[in-house]
Amino acid sequence: RGRSAMSRRERSPGGAGAVGGYATVAAAPERRLSLLPWDRFSAWLHCVCVVGFDLELGQAVEVIYPPHSKLTDKEKTNICYLSFPDSNSVCTCSKRKMTSGGCIEFSLFFFLFFFFPPFQKDPAYYYGYVYFRQVRDKSLKRGYFQKSLVLISKLPYVHFFRTVLKQIAPEYFEKSEAFLEAVCSDIDRWPPPVPGDILHLPIMGVLRIPTYRDKPGTTQVVQNVHQADAQISVALPTVHEVDLFRCFCPVFFHIQMLWELVLLGEPLVVMAPSPSESSETVLALVSCISPLKYCSDFRPYFTIHDSEFKEYTTRTQAPPSVILGVTNPFFAKTLQHWPHIIRIGDIKLPGEVPKQVKVKKLKNLKTLDSKPGVYTSYKTYLNKDEEIIKQLQKGLQQKRPSEAQSVILRRYFLELTESFIIPLERYVASLMPLQKCISPWKSPPQLRQFSQEDFMKTLEKAGPQLTSGLKGDWIGLYRHFLKSPNFDGWFRSRQKEMTQKLEALHLEALCNENLVFWSQKHTEVETVDLVLKLKNKLLQIGREHLPVKTDTLKKLKTHIDDIILALPDDLQDILLKTGTT
Repeated sequence: RGRSAMSRRERSPGGAGAVGGYATVAAAPERRLSLLPWDRFSAWLHCVCVVGFDLELGQAVEVIYPPHSKLTDKEKTNICYLSFPDSNSVCTCSKRKMTSGGCIEFSLFFFLFFFFPPFQKDPAYYYGYVYFRQVRDKSLKRGYFQKSLVLISKLPYVHFFRTVLKQIAPEYFEKSEAFLEAVCSDIDRWPPPVPGDILHLPIMGVLRIPTYRDKPGTTQVVQNVHQADAQISVALPTVHEVDLFRCFCPVFFHIQMLWELVLLGEPLVVMAPSPSESSETVLALVSCISPLKYCSDFRPYFTIHDSEFKEYTTRTQAPPSVILGVTNPFFAKTLQHWPHIIRIGDIKLPGEVPKQVKVKKLKNLKTLDSKPGVYTSYKTYLNKDEEIIKQLQKGLQQKRPSEAQSVILRRYFLELTESFIIPLERYVASLMPLQKCISPWKSPPQLRQFSQEDFMKTLEKAGPQLTSGLKGDWIGLYRHFLKSPNFDGWFRSRQKEMTQKLEALHLEALCNENLVFWSQKHTEVETVDLVLKLKNKLLQIGREHLPVKTDTLKKLKTHIDDIILALPDDLQDILLKTGTT
């Protein structure tokens, strides 16, 4: 189900928001009129959960807010297990804070789980954003107070929701449920997260909702914004916002190999010491092939309680195309048959230069104390790029900030992916019929079929060598990629875009004709049929968001009105009342 489930997953193109509901950018009037209580909240979150630990009962959902939020027993169980570290050790928190009451440990991470949204037939993957808190308490049998505050959302706004949790979780643990209720009421006053919108929310600062057209690693600058008081501005340059270099630092000598494995949709396991490291590293892997969309399944934090545990640990079939992030040492044994395993230690801000570690053989991953590294027998198609390794090493020696190292690494991945994908884009664009082949009186022409051999022939003169100096078996890499879920997802998306473009061009050609003159030379039945088809075109434009010019849309409406007015009165009355089907 790993593959089929992923095909149903919908990920939004990006976004942001804020805590406190102090937005100065209000929703559009027509949007505001149609909203009911909790509609705005639902645009951002499905619900907020508090998960506690009881020594006798285990994890349990203590609070769900708003109270009307629907979660099945199975969904509650999944959230319970995924909201706590899946490890024998209680010392899995990534941060510590000293207070007058003692040491408070906390960890921020996120997970994905299978969810049936209300009023929808098909399930989807929803995100759970977790603030796990642990405090030593001698009065409890376990010796620790452990609780998680969890935000459940369909939105993949990782960086944003982490920031929200940092703002509200510490105060919630001090003030409890009354504060949580107030926060949810505030969120219900937020404007919706529309891509491209700029929201000014005090507490969080100026936020821009990213769009799918934004390039990875680029930040949109908001001009002429005056902020009152001391505020924190959150920039969301990409949907999946992580500190790329910090995540890859333990294995950065193998970044090019990891890029190939993710590009090809190979089964990958990340074994990490905590959910925080696990989820961030999985997200770093998924984002390393941007702007290409990763179209397989990925689980930032996967536990032994997951419903797909048996499927992923069985040795009777090949592992599916999925990236798993795990923390339980038990997985070192149960997932040993997976072809590619990344083992990382504690992720820290890089200080000293890590030693170059060779790729390890899978048979060496036997013990729980196996050293960090990449365990695989995979041979890369491309020769190793020594320049990027030297550049990153130099940055470590010069104590270059991790953020600057991430910018270098993000640019490297972006250029490598674009060099790979441009020849494919160029070839697929050639499958588009010429505009002169579009006749207004015939159905739009079909795209030509994708031919692997024809594409391969184009690589000799127009291959990646035009934009990349990397040598190696590019042809072999393309042949492997064309069999992968990432190619399938990318090609389906391009097919849809080009088909919509053909529909728009066909409509444009039709609107440039004298349709009233045409109707005068044809029977009333044929004319009525044309009117109904044109009305359906109007409906299709809105339903499928066809890239139709405003001028063409106006012409289409004018044509419909003019043709109807040229018909007898009885037909006019019928057609004016007739909607579209």
